[in-house]
Amino acid sequence: MIRVVLVDDQMLVRSGIRGLLDMTPDIRVVAEAADGAQAATLMARTEADVLLLDVRMPHCSGIELLRSGQALPPTILLTTFDDEEALFDGMRAGARGFLLKDISLERLADGIRAVAQGGTLFRPALTERTRAAFESARGVPEAASVLSERETEVLALMAAGLSNAEIAAALALSEGTVKNHVSSILAKLGVRDRVRAVLHGLEMGLI
Repeated sequence: MIRVVLVDDQMLVRSGIRGLLDMTPDIRVVAEAADGAQAATLMARTEADVLLLDVRMPHCSGIELLRSGQALPPTILLTTFDDEEALFDGMRAGARGFLLKDISLERLADGIRAVAQGGTLFRPALTERTRAAFESARGVPEAASVLSERETEVLALMAAGLSNAEIAAALALSEGTVKNHVSSILAKLGVRDRVRAVLHGLEMGLI
């Protein structure tokens, strides 16, 4: 059973998500909080596999909680299309991905399972919207030919939240080859994990 802690200041949102997850055989909400301050206290005494965390809340936002230095389980940010800049802040603070609040049960459950297993969750539709807003606000340096064409394909699939095995199947490669590509991507971008690779790739306009 995947144990989820749900943090959102809107009771109806929490009720809706809990109701959806109660329909799955392997995921349960084990605790809820209405803001980051409550969540900080709650997480100190609650064992969880995934944290579903709203971006914008009173008293202590989701991003402030991520930046607090408190040990947290893998975290998915809950957001809307209006939170592009906050999403980048959240990813820099260590979020493993993000989901829209009007997500379907299937996508929500798949996302939680992926993050619980160590994956990331950066869905293409929202990624493109986010990247466009980020570029408009800050400007992006010209994307040098840092990655090969194949590495760029792998990075794009990483941004979509696919595991190495799923990337291998999508590109008709062996899983070992994909692992080598991922290692090369991390080295070329000067980052230490997949989340930072995706974020850096978005900032550079590589994906």
